[in-house]
Amino acid sequence: MCFAPDFTTVSGNDDEGSCEVITEKYVFRSELFNVAKPYIVPAVRKERQQSNKNENLVTDYKQEVSVSVGKKRKRCIAFNQGELDAMEYHTKIRELILDGSSKLIQEGLRSGFLYPLVEKQDGSSGCITLPLDACNLSELCEMAKHLPSLNEMELQTLQLMGDDMSVIELDLSSQIIENNSSFSKMITLMGQKYLLPPQSSFLLSDISCMQPLLNCGKTFDAIVIDPPWENKSVKRSNRYSSLSPQQIKRMPIPKLAAADCLIVTWVTNRQKHLCFVKEELYPSWSVEVVAEWYWVKITNSGEFVFPLDSPHKKPYECLVLGRVKEKTALALRNPDVRVPPVPDQKLIVSVPCVLHSHKPPLTEVLRDYIKPGGQCLELFARNLQPGWMSWGNEVLKFQHMDYFIALESGC
Repeated sequence: MCFAPDFTTVSGNDDEGSCEVITEKYVFRSELFNVAKPYIVPAVRKERQQSNKNENLVTDYKQEVSVSVGKKRKRCIAFNQGELDAMEYHTKIRELILDGSSKLIQEGLRSGFLYPLVEKQDGSSGCITLPLDACNLSELCEMAKHLPSLNEMELQTLQLMGDDMSVIELDLSSQIIENNSSFSKMITLMGQKYLLPPQSSFLLSDISCMQPLLNCGKTFDAIVIDPPWENKSVKRSNRYSSLSPQQIKRMPIPKLAAADCLIVTWVTNRQKHLCFVKEELYPSWSVEVVAEWYWVKITNSGEFVFPLDSPHKKPYECLVLGRVKEKTALALRNPDVRVPPVPDQKLIVSVPCVLHSHKPPLTEVLRDYIKPGGQCLELFARNLQPGWMSWGNEVLKFQHMDYFIALESGC
């Protein structure tokens, strides 16, 4: 929930005719979290939902499934090594996902955060009209690389002060934008409006233009990374540009991390990527693996969004957590500031956003494992968080005003 002043003045009731500032309250559109049923429904359940007039379509569907299964059977058990590793990993954590999620889901149903599907039959179609990506931020970053570059002395932070409500046509790729106020602020970029949370800052650039982040004079006590991993699905959909493992490895994490920094990396269910993070990426950054957490995705009624044992899509994603273990960390660590050890195999269970690659905010779940008042950074971010610095070539994507709705106005 965000409050943004629009600086519309209204006459006061006193004799002096004083003016007041009107504020509006904005919330993320609730329908973007309306996941009423699993993304994949078992074939038997689908057939039961078909009406008699669609009987021929059901027959065709069965034939297609039969042919598909037949092709898979010819393959027998000739799984490649990656598939075998994935099955072994799933077997190892399956009971944890099932038991831990069940307890949280039951509590969610009791408390009203989740609800049985039958209670929400309102006759609506459930269709959601998503905002158009009218301002292609990644293309904007690409264009900026062909503009004359500023020297290091000019690479500075722009602070949005009191009544700076509109920022138009800035060279955002070379400046960090900070909203240090206690209100959200609305900015305009290429004709599109974006909402900046209070106490948030960001740098809109791609991996070739990270120098302003290094020049800002800050190191961070927590760094969350959501890399654009290479995979076939991304290549087919062309949703975003991916990075190779070696490109990710070259990121300047050691320069950005403070002593004892907590590093959190989102990893897809591909075992190749998980092993790379634990065995190659973190060691190259002098980071020690301390825990693996799992984000379990469920519907509003508490079902997994994908069947738990689906051979293709899993209803969970992994987070690998590590601590910087450089020699200087021990010398710089404040002995008076103690944080508890990070627990292993923690579950985060939530209804996902329908927007692709939108991750849940981690501020609250990480709070206990970061020193009080610690600086936090998110890399490859697509939205902003209060109190965080965010970087990426689509860092404002989900801050577009079309994703928010104004609830009420007040003084």
